[in-house]
Amino acid sequence: MSKEIINAIVYTVLDEKIGPQPFLWDPIDLSDDIRMSVGIKSITMLSTDQGIIPQSLVIIPFPMLNLKGITKYIERTDETRRGGIALSSLTLLFKEADDLIFYKYIDYLESAFTETAQKIIELENNQAITDDIYAEINELKSRVSEILDDLSNKEKSTSELEAFPEEAKTEGRKLRYHFKIVVCGDPSVGKTSTILRFTDHAFTRTYIPTLGVNICEKNLKVNNDYVNLILWDIAGQSKFEVMRHHFYKGAEGVILIFDLTNHKSFESISNWYNDIIKNIKILTEELIGFMLGNKEDLINYRKVSYESAKEIAKKLNLEYIEMSALTGKNVEESFYKLAETLIKSKQ
Repeated sequence: MSKEIINAIVYTVLDEKIGPQPFLWDPIDLSDDIRMSVGIKSITMLSTDQGIIPQSLVIIPFPMLNLKGITKYIERTDETRRGGIALSSLTLLFKEADDLIFYKYIDYLESAFTETAQKIIELENNQAITDDIYAEINELKSRVSEILDDLSNKEKSTSELEAFPEEAKTEGRKLRYHFKIVVCGDPSVGKTSTILRFTDHAFTRTYIPTLGVNICEKNLKVNNDYVNLILWDIAGQSKFEVMRHHFYKGAEGVILIFDLTNHKSFESISNWYNDIIKNIKILTEELIGFMLGNKEDLINYRKVSYESAKEIAKKLNLEYIEMSALTGKNVEESFYKLAETLIKSKQ
């Protein structure tokens, strides 16, 4: 699993005369374009933050490469350098489609990167040969791979067991309902983060990047019924407009998400609602849907009032809930309540 996730690893040093220089990398046939893009961006990112060296891991996007990187900055004392400091970076590259895995489990990787960074500092200070540093970089790649494999196995195991912890005591009880839920909203409002917070599965989702859809599911018990929610996280980018119309078909529930700190995303809710109604050919009074205002925790950055959101939700015949994918507030409750409403509609 992890071998498919990790694309490459690049060790970049800052040369005082010529700037960021990729020094070592794996695999050895990594293209010049990728090496230089990673080297330049990972180091120059520091200039945008007044030269402050981040102590923790940083995730950096490389959109032109369809990649992201998790970077550890290394600062060591070197009296031969201007300012007495030598700066370098370790960047592990992965596909954009797998970014949720790294966002979710970044804390688990911190110690591995920190340990490798410390060993590299010792090797550089002792003027070790390049092969020794390369061996440490490969060791880091192996350690990250092991950590991700372990997390993936635990997650898969949990997903098989968590749904019905009392299933062994309730012989003959089977899933009674299966509901397809489409989750829509503008890009970057937190759709995927909300779903991940609910399902807690970063590895076991099915992502189809060419189609702009991310599918995962979760089983839960609602009152006395066992329910399977199949969540279709539909990309908000305009380039997927044609494809997403097909994904609406068969939806029994709808969740529209906007960002409480982004008024434009709130204004788009009506457009998303009309787009769905038009394509699934269902009467508006029959549509079962929730409107979720994400980032409720960012009180000082809020741009949309509760009253305004509630008014729009009422016009669209949707229930309105404010939540936070970051803290988890009202996330579980929102999906549970939607499942409860869908069950009532069937009875």
